[in-house]
Amino acid sequence: MFLYIFWSFFSVLILMALGLCYKIARADMRRRIIPDAYLVPVLIIGLIITTFFPWPTNIESGVVGMTFGYLLSTIIGLIFDKILTKRNPRAESPIGMGDIKLISVGGLWCGPTGLAIALVLACIFGATWAYRKKQRFIPFAPFFIIGGILSLITIAFLI
Repeated sequence: MFLYIFWSFFSVLILMALGLCYKIARADMRRRIIPDAYLVPVLIIGLIITTFFPWPTNIESGVVGMTFGYLLSTIIGLIFDKILTKRNPRAESPIGMGDIKLISVGGLWCGPTGLAIALVLACIFGATWAYRKKQRFIPFAPFFIIGGILSLITIAFLI
């Protein structure tokens, strides 16, 4: 009976996280914003899952991935921001704080190795989408979420 409750709770948490990820991707595609109202619950669910449930990453590697993701995306965002504002002072920053926080939360879920895989996949998918659609703006959240899911599958079954 306890195992049934345990796995039912796990399933509900995963389904909630997937639903919130869908809302994050949809909001980024439509409004170019990633609301904290969706990110914070995904963060909390990730903390619960990596702490109490069997997951490809544990809480220690999740926190390392989270810190690494936040620092890496912030540094890259600042570098691109400096380059663009030198050319055009009114240019918009290419990476927003929502993307930085999403990468950080992805680091919690996937760990450092999974985060690297997710970022590479997201960049490939996003660049392909932008090339085909001939767009300058790339909504990063949908591609990062897909990359994160594929990264977790890779970590769970292949590594």
